[in-house]
Amino acid sequence: MKQEKSLAMTVLMTPDMANFSGHVHGGSLLKLLDQVAYACAAKFCKNYVVTASLDQVFFRQQVNVGELVTFHANVNYVGRSSMEIGVNVVAENLRTHQKRPTTSCYFTMVALDDNGCSIEVPRLELNTDAEKRQFAAAALRKQLRQESLEKERILNIDLPEEEY
Repeated sequence: MKQEKSLAMTVLMTPDMANFSGHVHGGSLLKLLDQVAYACAAKFCKNYVVTASLDQVFFRQQVNVGELVTFHANVNYVGRSSMEIGVNVVAENLRTHQKRPTTSCYFTMVALDDNGCSIEVPRLELNTDAEKRQFAAAALRKQLRQESLEKERILNIDLPEEEY
């Protein structure tokens, strides 16, 4: 059976998603990005997943109310229970049909069983040179995330509970 390792979701940007400047609020996009990453990861591993991290979010261009926005998600890397999902966003002006990339990011999603424990996910089949390059880049990002987490642990200062 062929692995389901990518998906696309298209959403119309509506006025309820607008910020004070009249453009789509970054938080509205983040919520949709998370939903797309969830759907892609869950479809790939055929299991419930949760978001473990989100990094390298780049809002390159604003998204306008009334535009049709397509989220392209792809499983780039698979560990034992985690998956890196890359998401690219393309906005389309419905009047001019002009398309432009606006946002990109990487989610780490983790598969969980019914008890909330991480479970093993299928190995990622790498069939093309592009998939192999994506996997190698994702492995490097994973290493950088782990190094950053270690540095953050060193810098983290625990506050006494009465200061919360």
